Amino acid sequence: MQTHQVLCCCTAFLLLILIPKACEGGNILVYPSEGSHWINMEILLKALHSRGHNITILRSSKSWYIKDNSSYYMDVDGGGNEDFFRAFVSEVIKIKRSMGSTWSHFALQMELKDKFHELHKKVCEVIVFIFENEDLMRSLKDAKYDVVLTDPANGGGVLLAHYLGVPLVFNARWTVHGEAHFAIAPSPLSYVPLSPSELTDHMTFFGRVQNMLFYITRMHLYKQIVEPHYSVLSNRYIGPGVHYFSLFQAADLWLMRVDFVFEFPRPTMPNVVYMGGFQCKPAKPLPQHLEEFVQSSGDHGVIIMSLGSLIGELPSDLAEEIAAAFGELPQKVIWRYKGNKPALLGNNTLLVDWMPQNDLLGHPSIKLFVSHGGTNGIYEAIYHGIPIVGIPIIFDQADNLSRMRAKGVAKVLDVSDLDRKIFKNAIQEVLNEPSYTINMQRLSRLHRDQPMKPLDRAIFWIEFVMRHKGAAHLRTESYKLPWYFYYSLDVILFLLTSALLTLFFFCHKSKI
Repeated sequence: MQTHQVLCCCTAFLLLILIPKACEGGNILVYPSEGSHWINMEILLKALHSRGHNITILRSSKSWYIKDNSSYYMDVDGGGNEDFFRAFVSEVIKIKRSMGSTWSHFALQMELKDKFHELHKKVCEVIVFIFENEDLMRSLKDAKYDVVLTDPANGGGVLLAHYLGVPLVFNARWTVHGEAHFAIAPSPLSYVPLSPSELTDHMTFFGRVQNMLFYITRMHLYKQIVEPHYSVLSNRYIGPGVHYFSLFQAADLWLMRVDFVFEFPRPTMPNVVYMGGFQCKPAKPLPQHLEEFVQSSGDHGVIIMSLGSLIGELPSDLAEEIAAAFGELPQKVIWRYKGNKPALLGNNTLLVDWMPQNDLLGHPSIKLFVSHGGTNGIYEAIYHGIPIVGIPIIFDQADNLSRMRAKGVAKVLDVSDLDRKIFKNAIQEVLNEPSYTINMQRLSRLHRDQPMKPLDRAIFWIEFVMRHKGAAHLRTESYKLPWYFYYSLDVILFLLTSALLTLFFFCHKSKI
């Protein structure tokens, strides 16, 4: 591949000093992911900067979310990945709405496989470009970073941290192999559901069969998608025989974007720190035009709808169905939507390009949140106690919403058969059945009742790793064991053999 093609790939990164190194503190190298992953990474970075740390980011020169606001910038012609993901999401919606459930599921799996194979291939091309750029690598080595902070949804930051010999901290919920706990923590499939199975921690026999089949097929798919790309780089830049995924498992600290009011109880490890909902905060006053619109709702209240950063618009016929359903409701509606204005849009519905989602969810007039099921929005809804009508589209959204449904705080719809009647009935069910709001308010109280704010906890542990040059004493070395060691199969075989030999000896002696 030509150099300019490598640089134009969706995850192309370059060196950006986000904050000038004029303050006391440690040196932190950040290799982020784009989209909503960057939104929560930026919250961590602002908090770290406020404590005097110097932040260096590797980013695209045409990044989608990560803006060019640096006083020092090494310019390389690169490209963002917005078009890649938007086209992908549009294709997913098209597949879901045009096929039966069985065929659409198969088609979606193949589409996901192809797109993620392409994505990780491009990530690895960028890593090669970075590692082969002598000037860039020299500047990174000379900076003597105290820690690399990265999102392990792609492997760029992982390889870079090991190449530089710097302690590694994850801002994680996913790795290149799926849900992050499965990389390091014991995960009994009898009660730990695999994403995206949409199962709970109370599985029937056939649920456990389904969970096992999901695990086997997913692990096979991940190896097909990821291994061909990262194994080559691990052997070339880290060392022959070093398995690429062991580099993930060797991370010093896992900051998990998880709270157990959302996640099902499961085993964990000492170097996992939970910070689910760290982006949530008390609501600020709304802009005047929004406050006036909200106040005009009277006792009926307001519904807000946002399908996240990737889904700014919908197929026109689907948008018309949603608009028509909203128009039949007594509530006012604020809908974040960037498509053409639906012809059936009611007078009670306000279309906006952007909304202060957290501040709206914290307003006393908000009654319901229509969401795609992204974790940032779900935690904000939990924090403010607002029940959900979910319309999952892609990635982990269906599984996220299935957890909310299991806790009695969400009604989940399938975009493949969504129409105005189904949509309106779901909204009215959540609004009129008090249990949805009661259950969500209970989750909100549990989530808020912590001795330390999740963001403060995350910052403490990042600084802990920086102070102590890692956290090896918290990290298990079990990932280095052969699988038959890990499951003690050699011990079981030895004991069984010993028992059989002993039994044979006594049986033979009794015959004599």
